[in-house]
Amino acid sequence: MAKKKTSSSRPSAPQLRELVAAARAAATQAYSPYSKVCVGAALLAEDGSLYIGCNVENASYGLTICAERAAVASAVAAGVRRFRAIAIATNQPRVVMPCGACRQVLMEFAPDLELFVAGPGRQFVTTTLADLLPAAFLPKHLR
Repeated sequence: MAKKKTSSSRPSAPQLRELVAAARAAATQAYSPYSKVCVGAALLAEDGSLYIGCNVENASYGLTICAERAAVASAVAAGVRRFRAIAIATNQPRVVMPCGACRQVLMEFAPDLELFVAGPGRQFVTTTLADLLPAAFLPKHLR
């Protein structure tokens, strides 16, 4: 699902509020009967479109799909591959950073990605993908 937005290098304050709100809304759609951890992600593309995802658990835990990767898959399916920012929200009482697999998938498309990870209430942590995954394995390493 994509929604058009205006483009700039860093999300404006209203865009950031919308991005975090979209991640929180996506978390309410999560399917997490095993862990009870509901995660939502809202990915802001360079062209201003917004892609959301939520976690989808499976009884075979390794088949679980994370919210961040679901958002990336949605964007890629729509032909979008360049991103500016992502907001991530959970139903947990603390900030929960993306797992290693999600960090690697995001790195494939946006090594300079800015992350806004929502905690309880209005609090969120701002970081970058490069800070979360230093010395990442990149497509250029395959050449």
